[in-house]
Amino acid sequence: MPKIQLKNITKRWGKFYAVDNLSLDVEDNSFITLLGPSGCGKTTILRMIAGLETPTTGQIYIDGKVVFDSERGINLPANDRKVGFLFQNYALWPNMTVYQNISFGLSNVKEDLPTYDYEHRNNKRLIEILQDPRKVVELTNESRDKKGKLNKDIVHLIFIDEYKISQYTAKDLFDFKLHDSPDVQTKAASIIKDLEAKIRSSEEGYQKKGQSLGENSAIVENNQIVTKVRKLSKEEIDLRVRQVARTVKIGMFMDRYPSELSGGQQQRVAIARTLAPEPAVLFMDEPLSNLDAKLRLEMRYELQRLHVETGSTFVYVTHDQMEAMTLATKICLVDNGILQQYAAPLTVYNKPNNIFVGDFVGSPSINFIEAEGRQNNEGNIDLSILNNINVTFKPNQDVSIDTWLRERDTEESLKQARLDELSKEKGYVEKENKDVKFQYHIDKIEEHSFVRQEEETITNADFVLGVRPELFEINEDGALDGIIHGAMPTGMESTIKIRIGDFLLTAVIFGNHTYPLGKEIKFDITSDAIMLFDRKSGKYITSGTLEIRQ
Repeated sequence: MPKIQLKNITKRWGKFYAVDNLSLDVEDNSFITLLGPSGCGKTTILRMIAGLETPTTGQIYIDGKVVFDSERGINLPANDRKVGFLFQNYALWPNMTVYQNISFGLSNVKEDLPTYDYEHRNNKRLIEILQDPRKVVELTNESRDKKGKLNKDIVHLIFIDEYKISQYTAKDLFDFKLHDSPDVQTKAASIIKDLEAKIRSSEEGYQKKGQSLGENSAIVENNQIVTKVRKLSKEEIDLRVRQVARTVKIGMFMDRYPSELSGGQQQRVAIARTLAPEPAVLFMDEPLSNLDAKLRLEMRYELQRLHVETGSTFVYVTHDQMEAMTLATKICLVDNGILQQYAAPLTVYNKPNNIFVGDFVGSPSINFIEAEGRQNNEGNIDLSILNNINVTFKPNQDVSIDTWLRERDTEESLKQARLDELSKEKGYVEKENKDVKFQYHIDKIEEHSFVRQEEETITNADFVLGVRPELFEINEDGALDGIIHGAMPTGMESTIKIRIGDFLLTAVIFGNHTYPLGKEIKFDITSDAIMLFDRKSGKYITSGTLEIRQ
């Protein structure tokens, strides 16, 4: 499957930048989720890759081929990019059966394709099947009702699924009437003999024309498969429809109409219709948002399985970070049109690039704790948090805060210099939706979900600690004192609010426990996954452990 490359892609309407200078590599056979808040630009990114939206500047490559280049004036339409679409609205034709919905797009395909002798191919396949005629009879008899009557349509479906053949070959197999023969082996041998004669006759006919039949009965001339611009045959269409129907497990619904299906079944039909043309890349824009919670979870598993079985490259848009975490091989997190982080889900979760990423990914949300202090001679950082609780942050790896701060300032200076140079270029348009510093949330008693708004003087001694809710541990010997301010047990775990002075911290405690409101507790934060952020820039510095200083 192809690699997708985006180079310096920008999309703007007037002064509004939907996507701002995005560069991204989507590897072969990857499952990428475009994640971010509503209006951040993720759907625009998907539509630009797919050819449904034209970028303002930049280049897009699919499988090494340029499909868009603003400087060279290249912009291939969507139908030339061999991509498939799956949207929030399934858009199934209500007056068409499931089979017709899936096959609809295939009937319009017309391109340079290999030529085949389908009768020759099917005869060879029938010979393979007839090597075990008793199995054919057993499968046929599975469709008999209590009175012993055969259901021909069910027999056809059984043959299609068992032997991976088209409905036309299944009908031929049934019409041999092996189930009515007193001597199955003799009748099968006679049929095979006739089929072999047809195969020889067909091959001799091609030899007279200077041709032959190669793999899968492809017509070969001068050692090359003969191709021509044509539509897909009924045989090819049926085989593809049956294949994708098996993949998404809707083979038994081929004759039903969308109104006769559940929401999950309709979603499977939409997926099958998208997979049928064998797209190089499959684009999905919040396809599960119309489903209920239980069905949405089931379909996540199905999409994971489909990704592995099809070997396709999936690009998936969602604002649901749980979907992104559970489905993706990589998450592309966007805010205000700017790429914030592009990494594996657990990397995004454990080592977010900045405070915004740390806040957006994770449920319940991460706890942010403001801290002030300096690095000591041992390389640790002595901090004051939560109204003068003294702690020492011990980094997991050696880090010089002074060096890190100098690199931060250098990077910011270079970024500003680039913007200054860009502003002097002809045609430059100043960004209307300017990037603003993310305002993290501090939960407090008197101002719950308080967002800091006042202007403050922030120095290089100001930091922010990020503590995931699952990193708390309640025990009698804990170094920190708190009060249970709220508790929501779910059976497997409890989400609780711990009050320390005026501050509230969210914790997830695993196990079936009850936490009465107002109860005084002792707890620890013992993990080495506590994050240290620079408060001035909001950037991630490192992870480490906390030690309470008495």
